[in-house]
Amino acid sequence: MADMPEQDELVLATVKKIMPYGAFCTLDEYGNKEAFVHISEVAPRWIKNIHEFLREGQHLVAKIYHIEVEKGQIDLSLKRVTESEKKAKVEGSRREKRADKLFEVAVKIAKSTKTEEMTARTALAAKYGSTIDAMDAVAEQGEPALLGMKIEKGLLKALLEVAAKNAKKARAEINGILMLTSYSPDGVDVVKRILASAKPSGGQEFSILYLGAPKYQLRTVADDFKKAEKEMDDAVASIMASAKAERASAEFSKLEE
Repeated sequence: MADMPEQDELVLATVKKIMPYGAFCTLDEYGNKEAFVHISEVAPRWIKNIHEFLREGQHLVAKIYHIEVEKGQIDLSLKRVTESEKKAKVEGSRREKRADKLFEVAVKIAKSTKTEEMTARTALAAKYGSTIDAMDAVAEQGEPALLGMKIEKGLLKALLEVAAKNAKKARAEINGILMLTSYSPDGVDVVKRILASAKPSGGQEFSILYLGAPKYQLRTVADDFKKAEKEMDDAVASIMASAKAERASAEFSKLEE
């Protein structure tokens, strides 16, 4: 674990003490190192009472807004974190904890020594960068994912078994409601053409569900939130352009989960 976060890094923080001008937080991933979020960085609008937005013990996703390593000063921003970044960070943290637990289960099954465990962790980190990516690779590829790595045979076998049974690929889902109306004599055909114009470009899973005119639900699923969000944005942009060309009325709003 690094001693200090980096500029613009997304971090998990816990509110410890609230002041009229901001709040002191601890960084969950950095040994509860102290950081501060000024009231001006809490929300995109002016705040009269900071307690309307923050409470002690609250868990947050924040962005490193300013950092001075020499002084140990870390300033956070909440308003600079997008919804997709927030969801991705929370999901990534959840998956990281799950991957670590799966690795620990494999260690117990194999009755590995501390040295064998650390050797395996080092080997996996060197090749895959993180336990999450390593367990995903093992789940998808099986034994080839561990070929040539210095991992004790019993632990290697246990990792293969545990990953195959439990490791799951992340799935990020975004939903939204489209209100689409055409007053043209051939309105039904116009609406069909507009919906057919949806062109998500990322090759992710995308669908349109009819909820009863003029309401439609758009849904996109990907392996991370940024891809899912881009897929949705591309599809909506295509629909809006088509609706304008067809002189139809179209409004879209994302559903908060």
